[in-house]
Formats: sequence, C-alpha cells, structure tokens
Amino acid sequence: MSITGALNSARSSLMASGIQSATISRNIAGASAPGYSRKLTMLDNFPGAGVYVAAIQRAASSGLYNNVLVATSSSAKQSVIYDGLQKIAASTVDDPELEQSPTAQLNKLKQALQQYANSTDNATLAQAAVTSAKDMVTALNQATKTVQSVREQADVDMTTSVTNINQLLTQFQTVNTAIVKGTITGDDVTDYLDQRDSIVSKLSQELGVTMSLRPNGDAALYTDSGVVLFDKTARTVSFAPTNAYTAGTTGNAVFIDGVPVTGANSVMPLKSGKLAGLAQLRDQDTVTYQSQLDEVARGLIDAFKEVDQSGAALPDVPGLFTYPGSPAMPASATISVGLAGTISVAASVDPAAGGNPNLLRDGAISGSAAYNYNTTGNAGFSTRLQQLIDNMNAPQPFDVAAQGKPSGSVIEFASSSASWIESHRKAADDSVQYQNTLLDRSTAALSNVAGVNMDDEMSLMLQVERTYSASSKIISTVDQMLQSLLAAVGN
Repeated sequence: MSITGALNSARSSLMASGIQSATISRNIAGASAPGYSRKLTMLDNFPGAGVYVAAIQRAASSGLYNNVLVATSSSAKQSVIYDGLQKIAASTVDDPELEQSPTAQLNKLKQALQQYANSTDNATLAQAAVTSAKDMVTALNQATKTVQSVREQADVDMTTSVTNINQLLTQFQTVNTAIVKGTITGDDVTDYLDQRDSIVSKLSQELGVTMSLRPNGDAALYTDSGVVLFDKTARTVSFAPTNAYTAGTTGNAVFIDGVPVTGANSVMPLKSGKLAGLAQLRDQDTVTYQSQLDEVARGLIDAFKEVDQSGAALPDVPGLFTYPGSPAMPASATISVGLAGTISVAASVDPAAGGNPNLLRDGAISGSAAYNYNTTGNAGFSTRLQQLIDNMNAPQPFDVAAQGKPSGSVIEFASSSASWIESHRKAADDSVQYQNTLLDRSTAALSNVAGVNMDDEMSLMLQVERTYSASSKIISTVDQMLQSLLAAVGN
C-alpha cells in the first residue's frame, strides 16, 4: 500500500466513525530495504483541513540485518567455489563406472601391460598397451585444459564482479550524499535510506561488507577485512584481467584504493563474497589440483623410466612416457608445473607415429642401445613388462605441497587426488547449503522483527470496522430518539 493510500484508508475509517480529528500511526509495507518497515504518524483534521504527516520512522534491526549481509557474502563465496570444483570433478573424476579418471586409466594401463606380459609375442596386445598409455596421457592433458579453463573463467568473472562493485559504490555515493543533505535540511530521507541499504545488500553478494553509520545520516563502507570501500567518496576497485591461463600463470590481484585484497601478497585479503570465492578458486583450489595432476604425470615418467643396462652408469631417462624436458628426468618428489599438460607417449613406441610397440617389451625406447633390456631379442621376454607393472605398484615420494598422499604408488597418489577434489567439492556444497539455510533463517527473523505483519494489520482493520459499527448504532439510536422527541413536540 502506498503512503497516500494508507492515509486515505485511515482517514475514511475515521470519518465514517464520526471522528473529526485524530493522530494515526500505521505500519506501511513498501519499498523498504530488508530489515526495515515504515511507520507513519499523522495528524488529521476533518473535513477540509487535510492531512499533516508528523513523522515517518523506519523500524530497524541492525544486528539481524548485518547477519543477513554476512550470510549473503558467505553463501556467494561458497557457491562459486562449488561450481568451479563441480566442473572439474565432472570432467576429470566423473562417475567411477565410466572409468575416465586418471586412477581408472592407470588401472587400465596396468591391466593392458599384464595381458601383454602374458603373451609377449602378440602384436595386438602390444598395440593395445600403447593405446592404453595414450589414453592415460590424453586424460592428463584434458584434465589440465579443464583446470586452466576454470581458472580463466574465474578471472573473467572477477572482472565482472569488480565492474559491479564500482558501479554500486558510485550509486552509494550519490544516495549517501542525498541522505546527508536531506538530514541536515530536515527533509524526509527514508526513501534514500531504503535505496542505500538495497545497494549494500547487492554489494554483500560481491564481497564481504560492513556499514558504519555516522552523524547526519552519513555512512562509511569497509570490506570484511577492514579495507575502506567508501568514506566521503567511493574508493576505486581495480583489476587487470589475464586473457589466457596455463599451469604456470599467476592471476593478477584485485586492488581497493591501491591495497591488494586478493592474491599471495595481500595483507588484508577478502574473507567472503563472490570475489573472494573466485580468487580462492583461481589461485588456490585449482592450482593445488593441477599440482596433483602434475605429480601423477611425474610419477608415471618415473615408474616407466629406463635404467642403463650397459654398466656404463648412464643416467636414467624417460621411457614410455616422455615430456619436453627429455632426456633429463623430472626432479624426484618435486612438482613440475604443467607437466600433466605436456606429458606424451614416446613416438618411438607409437605405431601411429611409425614407432615399434615391442620396445615396451625390449626397452631402448629412448633410442640408445645402452637401455636395451632384451639383449637376446627373445620374443618371449616378459621381465621388462613385469618390471613396469611392479614399478606402477611400488611406492615413491610425492611433493607434500600437492596435498595428496606423500608416499605410495602412482595409482595410490592418483586415488588420493580424486578423493581430495571430491572432499573439497562436498565441503563447498555443504557450506553452501548451510549458508543458504542461515540466510533464510536470518531473513525470516528480520522480517518478523521489522517487517509489516499482515495479521496485525488485519486485526487493526477489524477494530476499525467494529468501532464504525458501534458508532453507527449509537448515531442511529440517537437519531431515533431525536425523531421521537421532535414528533412528540410537534403533536
């Protein structure tokens, strides 16, 4: 109901009751921001004097309103993290029954090697083992592309978020100035107050924000980490986007008035809001998972490496799995950034590249006879294949910074990586559900405290109707008495 409509409704009820002057106090639902309702205090003199609005007040609960802002920011942060991890999990882990994860591909490769070891003179099984190795490589390459795609999209979304924040801060400055001027001159500024609170509510979706009220209706805005967003004037939020991402790319930080609020160098990092979630997804969660993929790739190269068989103490070299840094081996237990995106199957063993798949059985995939395991050329030689299978099952150290299993087989490490992404995805999902529930409860509590209660309004309306009915009966009785009196006097 509009203010004018509320006045007219109350005025009509009073006039019908024969009341010529009244003070009216009503709660009015309208464009008020969450946590606020309006109370009109009116002096009305009938019939021709019109209505004088003595005061318009906003019923408020700042504590509950702040709870809503906090819940909104926290929910927005967890939502973007969950969405990003969900995309990665769906593409790299997927349904276990589809067997598309790195762990599933590793088990397939081990099975193909075992079949080949059982029949080392079977060219078809040799090719099948190489094909399985290529599938393993493809899974790691594609997983890397997915992770970097999520990082790139997060960067794009951060640009959008920063743009929204700057626009909202500009709007906040305009409305806040109107509130200060109106308060000083004694004008009604309740509409502007509603607009300002609505802007703050929208800001809370982008980043954690708190509002501090000052004399003359003035307000200041701060991030949840204490960085000034608005104090007399809006602070500039800046961000330089990165157009393309690789595993080694470091995204740029977001700055508020020159202060970094995201990134490793931030001393006052954002704690909540969409922007904080996007920064965490781009710079932490995806980077950790990429490191795990890189460690799986390094573990594969190490498990399939070739060792000097000539006695010349030559260094170990990559075998079935290679990478651009060959013939050097990747450093043990150390993340080789981006390795999962560059690992490949050696061309010398790949039939599609003119290679010989039987080198899996014999060795010398690297091209040097010093690494030949089957020196007699025996077609039934299976020692090397069985050795490769044992190497896949053998424990090896992994970089603890990858947050996977620090020691175990490459298959076990890949399994721990899948568990990591799933546990983080589930934790983000649980947090989203919790924060959404908290937001709903806080909003409901806020509405109960400060909102317009329709039950109360209906009760007040019924009271007016009863008053009108009683007044009508009194007037009717008095009229009948007067009519009887006049008739008696006339006779």
